[in-house]
Amino acid sequence: MKKDLTMSSVDRQNILNNAIVLENIQEHIGVNGMYFNGEYRFTKSDLSDFYGIDGSTIDRYLSNNEEELKHNGYVNLKGKLLKEFKAEFGWMLQEGAKAPQLGVFNFRAFLNLGMLLTESEKAKALRSVMLDIVIDTLNQKVGGSTKYINQRDEDFLVAITREPIYRKEFTNALNLYLEMGNYKYAAYTDSIYEVIFHENSKEYKQILQLEEKENPRDTMYSEVLKLIASFEIGIADEMKKKFDELKRKLLPKELDKLILDFANQRFWGPQLEDVRTKMACRDYGLRNIIHERLKPYINTLNSDEYNRFLGDKSKSLIERVMEDDQLLEIFKRLKDR
Repeated sequence: MKKDLTMSSVDRQNILNNAIVLENIQEHIGVNGMYFNGEYRFTKSDLSDFYGIDGSTIDRYLSNNEEELKHNGYVNLKGKLLKEFKAEFGWMLQEGAKAPQLGVFNFRAFLNLGMLLTESEKAKALRSVMLDIVIDTLNQKVGGSTKYINQRDEDFLVAITREPIYRKEFTNALNLYLEMGNYKYAAYTDSIYEVIFHENSKEYKQILQLEEKENPRDTMYSEVLKLIASFEIGIADEMKKKFDELKRKLLPKELDKLILDFANQRFWGPQLEDVRTKMACRDYGLRNIIHERLKPYINTLNSDEYNRFLGDKSKSLIERVMEDDQLLEIFKRLKDR
């Protein structure tokens, strides 16, 4: 999926929130600037020279995109900070030597402007490089495929090992309380998926390009797995209540209504919103995948989210399990239940 950084604020911010990608971009282009207050700083003159544009163009972009550029690190130095900056770097400044304030960019804002500029060939080339580095960084971290990037979250192991326990409660309830053939297991798994993230199992597998034998739940984020488990055991309990009330097995249309009523409880509203947002944003930002029915939920990933799946604490599932013999035994025992 080709991305146009000049048009998409979400795509711009996803790159600027990814500290690992930013580090790789800075190393690639080799710009350092003036190190002040813990960050490299760049003046308008520096950006004019790098991008091959004049100061009025920068001023226009600052005016039209002020909120975004300030959010990403553009600041006007004044007072004490300006005095300290001039004391250290005044001999290097080509502008604002006597001005009461001086606009400076940090590295994020430096890149942010390059993502917006349409007049600069240098900016256009840099945007292409940035997108390549995003892909290369992900590939280096996950071994070439983001299909199982969800498993790098340290919460995933707990969620996936408990999942079969809750799943068994649900399938037992379908067996005991629903008047329907064996197709019911797949059909009502799909019903829960559609309630939570608006896709059935087949649609989900197509979007993630999973093979026939691959289990969709192995690719789901821990929060999604936990909410599915909550729905499965909750619906299992509701089925038993209805069975006891009717003194017979439920018909499919009765279970359909039960699931709809269960999902429409106000209690689930915030949790469904949260899970849909996480799935939509993470799959877009980490897997470059769009769930069409979750498009309204797509937003940027913050730096904590990137660290969660790509940072120092993130590991593949096999790495996490193999590092701990006790954990390996627990994993084996739970998966066999």
